[in-house]
Amino acid sequence: MFKGISKRWMLNTLSVILTIIILIVVSLIFVVTYLFQNSVEQSLSAASSELSLVFSGFASESSTSFTSSARDYVENFDKKEQMAVMVINSSGRVIMTSTGFNPSDKEEIPDFEEAKSNERGYASWSGKLDTGESAMSETRIITNGNGTVVGAVRYIVSMDPVNGAIMIFSLILIALGIVIISLVILSGIMFIRSIVKPIRELSQTADKIAHGDFSASEKIEYKYDDEIGDLCDAVSDMALDLQTAEQMKNDFISRVSHELRTPLTAIKGWAETMQLSERGTLDRRTFDRGMGVIIKESTRLTSIVEELLDFSRIQSGRMVLMNEKLDILAEFDETVYFLKDRAVSEGKHLLYDEPEAVYPPVYGDKNRLKQVFLNILDNALKYTPKGGVVAAQVIYSKDEPDIIKIVITDSGCGIAAEDLPKVKEKFYKANQTVRGSGIGLAVADEIMNLHNGSLNIESGEGVGTTVTLTFPIHKEGEEQNMPENIKL
Repeated sequence: MFKGISKRWMLNTLSVILTIIILIVVSLIFVVTYLFQNSVEQSLSAASSELSLVFSGFASESSTSFTSSARDYVENFDKKEQMAVMVINSSGRVIMTSTGFNPSDKEEIPDFEEAKSNERGYASWSGKLDTGESAMSETRIITNGNGTVVGAVRYIVSMDPVNGAIMIFSLILIALGIVIISLVILSGIMFIRSIVKPIRELSQTADKIAHGDFSASEKIEYKYDDEIGDLCDAVSDMALDLQTAEQMKNDFISRVSHELRTPLTAIKGWAETMQLSERGTLDRRTFDRGMGVIIKESTRLTSIVEELLDFSRIQSGRMVLMNEKLDILAEFDETVYFLKDRAVSEGKHLLYDEPEAVYPPVYGDKNRLKQVFLNILDNALKYTPKGGVVAAQVIYSKDEPDIIKIVITDSGCGIAAEDLPKVKEKFYKANQTVRGSGIGLAVADEIMNLHNGSLNIESGEGVGTTVTLTFPIHKEGEEQNMPENIKL
């Protein structure tokens, strides 16, 4: 029945609470016992202290005179209902009692002998009488003017009523302790259930989510707005994120499969055409066209595979940077030049004027940076319609002397506001109608991060998109902190 959190609560918290309550109850029983017994002792002491007044003038050595004085004291004793009084002669024999019944001669009076040997002249005793009755007594010695013991007065109280009262109070305290323990256990069990039950349900839900049943998160219910409620919200959000990621992954696999199948189909088709054609019957123009398609689609396949490999390296932390001091203008200009012919063939305008000024160098991997430039410019051209403009510029100003910016702006379809924060996430693809795997921006963003730079995107749907690449300029000595070959 009890396991996990319930078991730990039983062994730790409940055991401590039980120990504390038991100690409190036992301590209170001892206190009550002490108070009752001390009250009896105080009553006996108060009664015996009166003897100093009653026999203060007693000077006779005669036992008859002592007996007469003692009889008068006993007859006039006003606390007969609370305690009994015994008059004892010098030899220790009871000669008179307030009850009128003398105890058995066999009954010992230990407090009389102790009082005689005590310098204070009195002693107390508690125990059982020969009748089996519990009692407490105090004996005070009476001496004459010469200091000779002429007798004693013994006060005795039955402890059975007191012990009965102590028992009643003890039972009340024990019952109260049991009630408190029961309430603690009941409240503890209810509290533990309020924690354990939703956690078990969450565990079962998490297991279903782990096996792909993301709809299980919709059945999560919680009654309290506390940490358990926060955990329920977190599991629901996790399930939603996992469902989104799973859908994005499936879409990614579908897109990549399509991206790979299209060039492979073209390559296979032209290769079969060229193979099946009789030698010498395939004209040069058709042959060149087929070879051009094969080369173009092979290059496209290589690009897709490299993009996938780069993504895999980033995910596993195995991307290697070959860092060196380089001229960012030269690398960017080379990339723009590479895409000029494509822009012209697609009827689009790629505008870029290389600055005449000499800019400070940056420190990084030129091939990876070219990959970033190519990805951003490729996206800009893909999403820009025929007749549209893609403009690029490199900016370095005295206002920001530690960085160089490359700004690429297109007049394409733009990105919706709800898609903009996600476009750099892996597998995410805002526009499903345009070719692409959806991981290019994620790879480019990671490469920029590895260069201590940044990739920022601003866009408006139907307006166009502006991408800003920011690079820290190289300072002498920085290469000591960034080795030539970095494995990240």
